[in-house]
Amino acid sequence: MKLVSKPAGGGKNEGNGALNKQPILIVGAGLSGAVIGRALAEAGHEVTILDERPHAAGNCHTERDAETDVMVHVYGPHIFHTDDAGVWEYVNRFTTFKPYMNRVKSTAQGQVFSLPVNLHTINQFFGSTLRPDEARALITGKADKTLTDPQNFEEQALSMIGRELYEAFFKGYTQKQWGCEPTDLPASILKRLPLRFNYDDNYFFHKYQGMPENGYTPMVEAILDHPGITLRLNTRFERADAAGFGHVFYSGPLDGWYDCDLGRLGYRTLDFERFIAEGDYQGCAVMNYPGLDVPFTRITEHKHFSPWESHHGSVLYREFSRACEPGDIPYYPIRLAAEQELLTAYVARAQAESGVTFVGRLGTYRYLDMDVTIREAMTAAEMFLTATASNKPMPAFAVNPT
Repeated sequence: MKLVSKPAGGGKNEGNGALNKQPILIVGAGLSGAVIGRALAEAGHEVTILDERPHAAGNCHTERDAETDVMVHVYGPHIFHTDDAGVWEYVNRFTTFKPYMNRVKSTAQGQVFSLPVNLHTINQFFGSTLRPDEARALITGKADKTLTDPQNFEEQALSMIGRELYEAFFKGYTQKQWGCEPTDLPASILKRLPLRFNYDDNYFFHKYQGMPENGYTPMVEAILDHPGITLRLNTRFERADAAGFGHVFYSGPLDGWYDCDLGRLGYRTLDFERFIAEGDYQGCAVMNYPGLDVPFTRITEHKHFSPWESHHGSVLYREFSRACEPGDIPYYPIRLAAEQELLTAYVARAQAESGVTFVGRLGTYRYLDMDVTIREAMTAAEMFLTATASNKPMPAFAVNPT
């Protein structure tokens, strides 16, 4: 990998002797851009990657805190979990993953509970000592069976766990996270609500779970470490930069490609209130605060994301969710009715383009876990190589975002 700071420019790929090798421009040095860039560079393409930030890895960027030496997830915590053996094998090519299980706690109604809702949560919340079959019968009795076809987030929750647990752990948190009433959100957001009738408090179900030993940024930098890749940081992409390149992979905001001339797609963004503590501040990595009496959604204590390390000091973030404004970092696509209509218009426009493929969370306007992002990037690279070999056009989307 060559790391340069000069403006980007295309050119012919010389020296590989293959007629179908094209100079490739990739916008964004996050997971999507890095994985696509590596695959294409290994196939003999000359790849230039631009990123407007001063670092690689996008929102999963990690760095050592100068004061405490704690590994900090700068844009909020990222926990790697997957059932995709191919993706797990891929990331382990570039770093060592250490075992990590996400065990979330929630401060609600004057107590601390375990999430996801499990047998311990149920017994503690209802002041009971139920066995699994008894707890299942209790929740079944509290679930609203009149909601046979839930139409929104609230109805979905009530149909699954009843009003008491919903209002204690989900209603207020959802209002703060999304800035709207749960009745305005689609039921699909809660389709996979974890609910367990045993004492398993591992937040995820996936077979492979862990954290990169030295953080995500060195992992992404290792993916980018190929002689066919030129990385240009602190470089804002302009459409004119695409001139001279055979193809562009764009992981920026889909509406941003068109300067938002049809309107802005809606996102939620996060503000972080960072603070330092001595010792262990909260005893866990993630503490949710679902009550509306607390303005933030959660507190994350970052040294707990690297439990194999020992630090006396501690770095914590209070997270505040709000509507994303121009200039903010977009985190969560809203995808409500107005956004879906606008998304459809941008997708139709993009599909009429040639020479550009939109990838990743921003390029496809979808919330994606890291493993899905990597898998889709691998797929996009494979599609491009196949299309190039057969002299066929590469589509605007490897995965249809609508």
